Amino acid sequence: MRHGKTFNHLGRTASHRKALLANMATSLILHKRITTTCAKAKELRKYVEPLITKSKDDSTHSRRIVFSYLKNKESVAELFGPVAQKVADRPGGYTRVLKTMNRKGDNAEMAIIELVDFNENLLTTKSGKSATAKKTRRGKTTKAKSETSSTEEASAE
Repeated sequence: MRHGKTFNHLGRTASHRKALLANMATSLILHKRITTTCAKAKELRKYVEPLITKSKDDSTHSRRIVFSYLKNKESVAELFGPVAQKVADRPGGYTRVLKTMNRKGDNAEMAIIELVDFNENLLTTKSGKSATAKKTRRGKTTKAKSETSSTEEASAE
């Protein structure tokens, strides 16, 4: 029975799951975006977000804790360097899971998991959108009609 088991075991033993998540977290930190199954992406989000939060405090203790999870010097250096600088003012929600099409072979739900602050395309479209946003004309047209009708009435009198 699975009473009280709140996380997805992903069909693996504890040691295999731990190694899988550590390797996926390392790849996510180094490459900023990876494609995987939806279930793995959701579990990876729970695994990597606390590590990113720990990276905001650049101390020897937090580095050792993160290294005990990741076991990769390059990813720890990347996490405490550029990643920590970009997410310094963000209060949480460092990753984004985007569902994609199902995998061709076994029809598994696939997803892209990425670090939010490193998606350059989305960041540029957001800033570009707000700068060129059109103003709505709804309020003006009704005002303009009522003003013209009131001016017409005044001129008729």
